[in-house]
Amino acid sequence: MANTYIQIGSTVTVGSGGAANVEFTSIPATYTDLLIKFSGRSDQAASNGQDIYIQFNNDTGSNYSFRRVYGTGSAAASDSASVSATAGRVGRVTSASSTALTFASNEIYIPNYAGSTAKSISIDGVEENNATASIMVLNAALWTGTAAITSLKIIPLATSNFVQYSTASLYGIKNS
Repeated sequence: MANTYIQIGSTVTVGSGGAANVEFTSIPATYTDLLIKFSGRSDQAASNGQDIYIQFNNDTGSNYSFRRVYGTGSAAASDSASVSATAGRVGRVTSASSTALTFASNEIYIPNYAGSTAKSISIDGVEENNATASIMVLNAALWTGTAAITSLKIIPLATSNFVQYSTASLYGIKNS
């Protein structure tokens, strides 16, 4: 059985001046799964990139958890958070200190997003930097909410914004 990928709405591209988040609203419940392709960069200076987070249906409660495995090109590590986070960690973006004009790439997959059980999330990302500080990330996250996902928001690390040309596209996936 093949899957059909259908773009839901328009691609969101951050304009000049940056944005505190990227948001998709009015997500229909007519698909099997969701896929987000996100290319981003933060305006905050840091020695390496920064984590990005997701919130569903404006839920800012302590209903998210994650497990992450990552590699820097010279070492590998992992970390996690229990169900106490107010947003799910779903990848990384390059920072203002990274190589100029480089953007991180993340794929965020959400199966059974319209179901009535907790939502699992899988993430594959790479923070581009053309240096040894570049990081490849595999995340698994969980949102304990049981409502269908009707909106989502991608958020950079606190006190930072996504810069111009950061881009997100949302796809609905149907089994055909």
